[in-house]
Amino acid sequence: MTVARCLADGLAFPESPVVSEDGSVVVSEMAAGRVTRVCADGKTETVARPGGGPNGVGRLPDGRLVVCQNGGSRFGLGPWPYDFPGSVTIFRPLGPAENPVTPSVQIVDTDGTVAVLTTEFRTRSGAIQPLIRPSDVCVDKYGGFYLTDGGTTSGRQRTITGLLYGTVEDGLQEIAYPLEMPNGIALSPDGTLLYVAETRTRRIWEFELAGPGRIRRARGLTTVPSGGALNIGGADGVSTDPRGRVLVATLGAGGVTIFSPTGKLLGAIPVDDPMTTNVAVSADGYRLFMTLASTGRLVVVDDWPAVAGIFADRG
Repeated sequence: MTVARCLADGLAFPESPVVSEDGSVVVSEMAAGRVTRVCADGKTETVARPGGGPNGVGRLPDGRLVVCQNGGSRFGLGPWPYDFPGSVTIFRPLGPAENPVTPSVQIVDTDGTVAVLTTEFRTRSGAIQPLIRPSDVCVDKYGGFYLTDGGTTSGRQRTITGLLYGTVEDGLQEIAYPLEMPNGIALSPDGTLLYVAETRTRRIWEFELAGPGRIRRARGLTTVPSGGALNIGGADGVSTDPRGRVLVATLGAGGVTIFSPTGKLLGAIPVDDPMTTNVAVSADGYRLFMTLASTGRLVVVDDWPAVAGIFADRG
């Protein structure tokens, strides 16, 4: 379907690729409670075992990892996106884990040691609230990090959550509320804009930052097209490239949808897994990595702008 090549398979619901200078990629494996390094030759090695359901991963300036621990899930084959005629059957989370852990932000040291940084955050009114289901994270140049708390659905009720900012020293502070199932998150190359995906609405928010953890302005940047089974789809992981383009892992249709910094739809790179959970771009801007969760793969697209038809050369 595309020129995406498989770098690694057999991964247990991979998420949140973090590209290293040596060409390796760190991913979380939500269904295995594990953080894994995929080497440039495709070999894998365990970085850490946070347990539960490690989701978003970010690298701090000192080399440690910050991990969104969502508490865990029970995985198996089930209908997606809803249990309606016309859905597809895929490997996915089916409900709460049999032995959940407390949702938290975890820190993974360079030797693989895992520690809980916090299980709570301070709301804008000053109240202390527990984390519900931390989803994704991105680290800024100051060593702080932006984090989405995705919330949960139980029966006919869903928790409404928001956007958080934190540091290792000071914990987490809510900076935007409410958001509808916030998920993927990424900073612009200059660090002045923050992009957040709402999975259910397919909306991409743009937050203009006045400083670390301080929002000056907010607007809806764009909406990811629907697609896939039942023509529903959703917006999952988000990344940016050195030119400021916004890349969104697109549920349903599968693959990545690409937007200009102004929100204009530029193109898409489809793949054969409707559960494309996250995306990352190499530092040179020309290799694109996708986590295909339901089929357990990490794939890479070389010279992805040309593949997407955005431009044909490197100029």
